[in-house]
This record gives sequence, C-alpha cells and structure tokens, in this order.
Amino acid sequence: MTILIYMTAGLSSRFGGMIKQFAEIGPNEETLIEYSMNQAIPANFSKIIFIVGDLTEFAFREKFGNLYRGIKIEYAKQEFDKKLRDKPWGTVDALCSAIHLINEPCIVCNGDDIYGKSSFKILNDHLKNYNEDATLGYKLIETLPEKGMVNRGIFKIENNYVKILEEIFNISKENYKEKSINPKTFCSMNIFALHPKSIKELKNKLDNFKQKNYNERKLECLLPNEISNLIKEKKIKMRIYNSNESWLGITNPEDEIIVRERLKNKS
Repeated sequence: MTILIYMTAGLSSRFGGMIKQFAEIGPNEETLIEYSMNQAIPANFSKIIFIVGDLTEFAFREKFGNLYRGIKIEYAKQEFDKKLRDKPWGTVDALCSAIHLINEPCIVCNGDDIYGKSSFKILNDHLKNYNEDATLGYKLIETLPEKGMVNRGIFKIENNYVKILEEIFNISKENYKEKSINPKTFCSMNIFALHPKSIKELKNKLDNFKQKNYNERKLECLLPNEISNLIKEKKIKMRIYNSNESWLGITNPEDEIIVRERLKNKS
C-alpha cells in the first residue's frame, strides 16, 4: 500500500488570511483539497497524512477529523523556534516532520494543487512495481498563471530519468521567451513518489542543512533542490512520467475563478 501526503503547513497571505485549500472550487462545492483527494482515492491509499503548521492545524483537524471517505487521516506538525527563525525550515523539513509516520512508500504533493486523477494512479503503480522514486512532468506553459510571476523547477531529463531539477525564478507568460525557456519543457509541480529510504536520505540532507545554516533566519531547505542533489550524488534514481493531465492551482486570488470554471466544464 501507499501513503498519500499533503503539504498543507503554509498559509497564503494573498487570500486575506483565508486558507486557500478550503476555497470551494468544485462543481459540487468541493474545496480545493477535497477535489484533489477525491481524484486520488481511486488509486487506493493506506492512509492520508496532512502536514500542518500553527496556522492550519486546527482548521484541518476540525474539517477532516481522523477519517475521509473510509481512509484514515494522520497529522504531522511542522514546527520551528520562533526565537531563532522568522519562518519554518522549508518543504524538506515539512516532509520530515512526518517521518515517524512513513513506513510505506508515499506520494507527497501540495495541498493547494490539482494534479489529475491519472497522475496519482501512475505514481502509485510505479511504487508498486519499482524500487526507484518517480515524479511527473507538466508542460511549463500550462502551469503559468494568466497574470503574475512564479518559480518553477525545470527538469533536465535523460532516458526518462531526472538528471537535474533546476529552480528558475520569476517566470511569467510574458517573459519566458526572454529567459530562453522552451514553453513546452517539463516542470515540476511538487508531486513525488518516494520510498522510505529516500525520506531518510532527505532527513540527512536536512540535518546537514540546518547545521550549516544554523544562524540563518529565513533560508529554507527545499524539496526539489535536495531531490536534485540526491540524484546528482547518485543516492536515488527518479523516473519521470509525462503527465497528460492539466495541472490546476490557485497562485493569485483571481485564479480561483479560472479554476472553478475549468472544473465546472469538466463535470
């Protein structure tokens, strides 16, 4: 069996203090996170883990409790010393806060993104059949918001395996040509299929990162960066599958209307 892990520790200030995972965007008034979970459930998961923070823990526990459509829910809390830090240690730290709950292969993804039903099946089937890790690539142009800039991890691929995952900052529909980026290149939307041994390797990376950057108040240990480092060091291998799904997400408040309309048309 496989564990489904949602990263939900962050709270977006762009939404006036509201948790954007709870935006009601589905045709039946499903929230963003519910729509994603409903896509994932047919892939058959042993449990769901919500990684929460101070600003999201109560809301998620109140809404979902310990069960969703017959699947057990567990919680892991990402914490940090507010006297030493202005923010948590990043997405590797968030994932590793759940390491004591991860005793099976897992699919980890963002709690505010919609990846498509087949995406979860592809990665779950991979974990059942291979000891290697895996991820999905989405066409960059299809993940850029109508307005505003975003950061994206760009894949360099060789023989269907990830060689490098390079973070490119401040990409928009207006400037990707100036940055010499192929709009059809595959980018990461932070959905990864990982085995427990790879989580342990990430924990080692995190410990070293914290030790090296002990006095930094804002520097973060980011999942795509450390996965890329582990690949370059040949500590893990990561197969990449090209997703035929359309990724949907809410980057800016106005995106909520776009997502809602697209999901309405799908129903």
